[in-house]
This record gives sequence, structure tokens and C-alpha cells, in this order.
Amino acid sequence: MLAAPALTRRFRTAAWLLAAGFLAASCAAPDASAPQAADRSWHDVRAQAQGATVRLWMWGGDPQGNAYVDEVLAPAALDRLGVILERVPVADTTDALNRVLAERQAGREDGDVDLVWVNGDNFRTGLQAGAWLCGWSDRLPNMTYTDPDDPLLASDFGTPVDGCEAPWSKAQFTLVYDAARVADPPTTLPGVLEWAEQHPGRFTYPAPPDFTGSVFVREVLTSLAGGASQVPAAFDQDAYDRLAPDLYRRLNELAPSLWRQGATYPRDSTALDRLFAEGEVDMTMTYGPATLTGLVEQGTFPATTRVLRLVDGTVGNASFLAIPSTSPNRSAAMAVANLALSPEQQAVKADPAVWGQFTVLDATRLPARGRAAFAELPRSPVVPPFEVLSRNAHGELGAGWVGALDEGWRRDVLGAGS
Repeated sequence: MLAAPALTRRFRTAAWLLAAGFLAASCAAPDASAPQAADRSWHDVRAQAQGATVRLWMWGGDPQGNAYVDEVLAPAALDRLGVILERVPVADTTDALNRVLAERQAGREDGDVDLVWVNGDNFRTGLQAGAWLCGWSDRLPNMTYTDPDDPLLASDFGTPVDGCEAPWSKAQFTLVYDAARVADPPTTLPGVLEWAEQHPGRFTYPAPPDFTGSVFVREVLTSLAGGASQVPAAFDQDAYDRLAPDLYRRLNELAPSLWRQGATYPRDSTALDRLFAEGEVDMTMTYGPATLTGLVEQGTFPATTRVLRLVDGTVGNASFLAIPSTSPNRSAAMAVANLALSPEQQAVKADPAVWGQFTVLDATRLPARGRAAFAELPRSPVVPPFEVLSRNAHGELGAGWVGALDEGWRRDVLGAGS
């Protein structure tokens, strides 16, 4: 992560590029290689969006993400769409969902939420409750640049997207180690657990329901089951009853070898990163590996930080933008979601100095200008390209697994150690 003045300069550069017409291919008058609106309806959407304010509710705990929206996406929305984009930070995406559900219960059609950064259980729960507007995301012109057969975009933690949210970013669960202290890093997840037992106190993971700790537990479940193909994607009680006991047994076996003998766990991924930065543990983990470049550059993480490449692969997913059914600014929200999906915005957002979020676009479908924008992104000495990082990746388990495994961990692992 760059220091504040350098980061501001980088955002100003990005904003200048956008204002200078860098976004023309997808947000203004498209050239011959860009997708045209299928009919007048998209032009109507653009016309109705003019002058509206879109309130984007999103997790506020990522400074780079906050700055990207405030200093890059919001100015582009105003310049290209005539839309005012306001970021509303929340401690948890559930806060946004609960606001929408309360508005629905009150019969409001002029709600306070226009877009939500969402995935997983919050998307599924909201869909079941009618919280999300559906049938819109497939109409976005910039969806032309995505692969319709990409399973990460077609399904959100096992729940079919079905036009109810627009893809925004991809993520890849990644383990990280300090090469100065881990001379012979393991290459499989079982090997990671064995390494932890051979090096007591040098490994731990965040306590579920922290997002990162939760996915680590699901990775162990998948590994013990013999691979992702051995665990049904949709939650199944019989499968849970068959697979979960081995998971909790293995994690209980591991606990005495963890940091502080497993008597306590980092409350979240930020706390685990702090332990890694301070040299108390030799490994950390993240669903946003692109941020590692900045953490090393600014000296927060050691220069010897490396990505642990597991031959059995790790889980990947995508995050999305959803429009609440109570939004009074639906057309403007659609226009912003389309802008966020443009090749230009996706390329700027993928720059580690800006945010470092992996793109949801398919490079083979991009026009020459879009391909060039991604080709010009700086290469990280810490993080391999996404195509390398995601090798042998598998999709997320269905959202139903998340709560069940988190609760089981609290009861049968955390509770067993108390």
C-alpha cells in the first residue's frame, strides 16, 4: 500500500484518465468494437439516471476500497453519467440487508439503499426475502465482456445469480508465509496443518464467523473429504453429519500447536495480519492477495513475504453489486453497476496501488484498448498473476454450509478448548 500522498497522486492520475475520455468505449458514445445497447431501453435507463443520487452501501473496513470508490468511481459516475455516487460504510453487509428488509416491511418504495456490495449468505437471504431487484444485470451492456459460462459469475455461493446482481470483483483464498522463517514451505493443505504441528505457536487462523477464518475451515473440510467434488455444493444435512466430525476432530488435534495453544484465536483477518507483521506467526491468509504488494512496499509485511502455492488449489469466489427492491433510483444504480463493470474501471481497480481487486472480465472478449489497459498493470514481485494463483481452484460451497460450519466450530472446537 502506498503512503497517503503517493496514493492520492495515483488516484488523481486514474481520475484524470477517466475524465480525459478513457471510459468513452463503455460509458459514453461507444466505438464500433464496444457493445451497443440492445434497444432503446438502455438509453432510457441512461436518461432516467441523470441527476440521481446512488447510495452504495459497502463494508467500510478496507481503506483502499473506500478510496477507490470515493476518488475514482464516484468522480467517473458524475462525469460520465451525471450521477452522484455516495458511499455508505457499514461494519457488516448484514447491516445493509437489514435496512432493506425493514424498509420492505414498512412498505417503503423510497428506501435509503440503492446498491449493496454483497455475496454469499447475505445475497441468498435477501433473495429469499425479496430484498433484491432481479432481471436487470443481464441487460448491462458491459456484461458482454464477461464469460457467460464462468461458474463464479453464474452462481453466488451456490445460489444462482439469475440477473439479480452484477459481478464486480473476483477473489482467491490465499495462504501467505515469510520465506525467511519458512525454509521448506508445504505445498498442500494437509501439509500446512502438519507444518503447524511441527512448529508449535507459529500458525493460527481467525475465529469464525470472520470471513477469512470461516473459509479456512471450509478448506479443511474439503481437503479432508478428498476434494471439492466430494462435498455437495448445496448444503446437505446428511453430508454435514458425515463430514463435519472429522473436520472438528482434526481442528481440535491442531489446536494445541496453534498460537497461544489455541486458547484464543485472532478475532479477524486484520488481527492475524498484525501477528504476521509483528513476527508472532509465520503465516497469514487472505481472500484479497493483491493487497500484499502494498503491505510489503510500505514495510508492514516483511520483504520476504511470499504466496504459498498449493497444488490442490484453493477456493475462489466473486462479489457483486445488488440493487434493493426498495431503491427509488434503480436506473441510476444500474448505470453505476454498468460503469463499475467497464474494462477501464475494472483495470484501474485491479491496480494493486489503487485497490488490487481481480477482474470479473474475460480478457478474450475485451476490445484492444481494454486488453492493453490490463497488460499495462504493474507486475507484483509478491503475488503471481491471477491465472497462476487460481490454478486448480474450486468454487465456494453453498451459503447453507457457512452458518452450519461456523456454529459447529464455535460449539465443537472453540467450546472444546474452553
